[in-house]
Amino acid sequence: MAGRESPGQVLPGKVLPGKVLMVQGTASHVGKSVLVSAFCRIFRQDGFRVAPFKAQNMSNNSYVTADGGEIGRAQAVQADAAGVEARVEMNPVLLKPEADHISQVVVMGKPMLSANVRDYFGLKPKLWEAVHTSLDSLRNDFDIVVVEGAGSPAEINLKATEIVNMRVALYAKAPVLLCGDIDRGGVFAALVGTLELLEPEERDTIKGFIINKFRGDPSLLTDGLTWLEERTGIPVAGLVHHYRDIHIPEEDSVALDDTPLAAVESVLDVVVIQLPHIANFDDFDPLARHPGVNLKYVDSLAQLGRPDLVIIPGTKTTIPDLAWMNERGLSEAIKELHGNGTALVGICGGYQMLGTKVSDPDRIESSLAELDGLGLLSLTTVFEGTKETHRISGKVVSATGLLAGASGMPVVGYEIHMGRTVGEGFSPPFRIEDRADIPVTDANALEGALDSSGSVMGTYIHGLFHNGALRSAMLMELARRKGVTLPDTASEIDVDREFDKLADWVRSSVDMDLIYRVSGLNRNYDAVRA
Repeated sequence: MAGRESPGQVLPGKVLPGKVLMVQGTASHVGKSVLVSAFCRIFRQDGFRVAPFKAQNMSNNSYVTADGGEIGRAQAVQADAAGVEARVEMNPVLLKPEADHISQVVVMGKPMLSANVRDYFGLKPKLWEAVHTSLDSLRNDFDIVVVEGAGSPAEINLKATEIVNMRVALYAKAPVLLCGDIDRGGVFAALVGTLELLEPEERDTIKGFIINKFRGDPSLLTDGLTWLEERTGIPVAGLVHHYRDIHIPEEDSVALDDTPLAAVESVLDVVVIQLPHIANFDDFDPLARHPGVNLKYVDSLAQLGRPDLVIIPGTKTTIPDLAWMNERGLSEAIKELHGNGTALVGICGGYQMLGTKVSDPDRIESSLAELDGLGLLSLTTVFEGTKETHRISGKVVSATGLLAGASGMPVVGYEIHMGRTVGEGFSPPFRIEDRADIPVTDANALEGALDSSGSVMGTYIHGLFHNGALRSAMLMELARRKGVTLPDTASEIDVDREFDKLADWVRSSVDMDLIYRVSGLNRNYDAVRA
């Protein structure tokens, strides 16, 4: 990610530990992750060393740190906003759902085990150790840590053992901003109701409300805001308007249901299969923004249509999601589309599905031991106990078919997968030149598979379509095959500029004087450091 710098070192005994500001929400998907990104960028703009933190994240959207650790993708995005390198302490506990009531538990970047809900509760003392030591470490390296809660702090059934909301706030003595989403309705009830369900010491941590995703005339809300402040004695710290032209990755897959991705004037149709356990769906954000491309997520035959490209994305549970595709008739439909000229790309778990067989003899990902794949690539995958997590950089070496015109183009991304994939009768499309945390040898340098027609490609590389030149070359090849012309490609999204736009948007909508006052930071930072 661009724009990072190494955190400065704090001399013990000379500088107090970094401050902490926490953003909690009345529910999931109220905008906590985006607000944390905004505050990280605002504090960075104001000259502070800032880091994000989320004690426990539940998501199959993950990211690989420089040393090969796995954390939630949202925390990597927030680190980018802060201008620092993502590290495992920013998300010490990551839960990756595998099936109903079962998740893989990743602690300090490494898989610990797969656990059901009851077993997971027994892990809490060990997990809390990882949580508070990680937060302490960040506070020693940064001026301020912006902490994101999870879900709601008022989940009564979870409060006794939670390690991500009020337990963190009380441990760090952190001021909390409570965020509600007005776009979904009932925001005043959600804010007041959350307060009512908190213990007095928890309620005392709430120093301001933020009402998020507002549309319309703010003056129409004045009476409600006045009532809220008088009813609770807590100020409204901000009224943040809904935005459309700021491109920040979403954390939750629920965003796929909320956000229309179709281009206004499209000449290419691209379909992503919305698997039940879809992972790293932000792989496809650049396609959604590419001029002339209509990208949609589908989970049924009725939605599939006759696209120019079908993408089978990553998944946390390859075999169960492949079985799901079979049951819905999607597997046969995809093979029929391929026979009629539709191109196919499989990413990670989708790559494994393109082969002849997927085996999980030790039941690592599910209770299913084996399943036939789509048979479009002559390869097999066997799941093994070690998860591969690496950042990579390399180049295109098989410039045929979908990759015609992409010869030698650079590719950067990351790998997160269980399983070893082998086969024959295809060309590896990529040569890996660097894996950040392990040596590259002749045995592990070639990556992926491209069939003889050049129309079926599989790869373990997440972030493939974030490589602008490569993405454009693939889309131009699809357009050439179809006999259409793509509109002129707009310049690549400048990630730093998007974070600056987000910071400006939030800064104009919240009371930053109040934020600084409750956080304990001194805005006259240069004088303090001197």
